Amino acid sequence: MARLRLTGVLLVGGASERFGSPKALARLGGCTLAEIGWDALAFCDERIAVGKEADGLELPFPAIDDGADVRAPIAGVVAGLRAAAHDLSVVLPVDVPRITAAALTALAENCADAAVPQTGPLPAAYRKSAIPALEAALAAGRLSLREAIEGLEVVEVDIDPALLANVNTQDDLARI
Repeated sequence: MARLRLTGVLLVGGASERFGSPKALARLGGCTLAEIGWDALAFCDERIAVGKEADGLELPFPAIDDGADVRAPIAGVVAGLRAAAHDLSVVLPVDVPRITAAALTALAENCADAAVPQTGPLPAAYRKSAIPALEAALAAGRLSLREAIEGLEVVEVDIDPALLANVNTQDDLARI
C-alpha cells in the first residue's frame, strides 16, 4: 500500500464538566494530555489542534478555534477536516491518552468515508467526503457524531480496548 498522506487532528476543547478542569491540561506521567495526544499524532504529515479560543488554554502548540457556538466533538471534527491539507485525517480526542500511532494508522488504512473503533466515532479516521453530512448535522443542532455518520460509508476497526481508555473524570485519570 502506498504511504498515506495524513492530517492528525487533536481535539483539545470540551467543557470538561465531569473532569472539573480542562482535560487538555491534566497531567499523566509528567506530560499534559494535550502533549500526549500531540505526540501520538507525530507520525502524520500535518497536525492541527482544534478547540475553543475563548478557553485560553496554554498549549505548547497552536490551536485553531472550531468556530461553533456549541461545545461538541462534532464541531472540532468539522473544523479540523475543513482546515486539513489532506483528504484523510485521523481525529483524536485529548482524553484518549493510551492510543498508539499503529491503532490510528489502522483506522486510516481502513477508512471509507470514516473508520471508527468498535466503541464509537472517536478516535477515528475521516475523509473530506464526510464534511457535508457532518456540517448538515451540526447546522441542524444534531451534535451526536454517531448519528451524523449513519448515512456515510463507515468501516468499524477492531482496536484493543485498553488503547481506547477514556478520561472523563479524575478517577479515570488515576486508573490510567
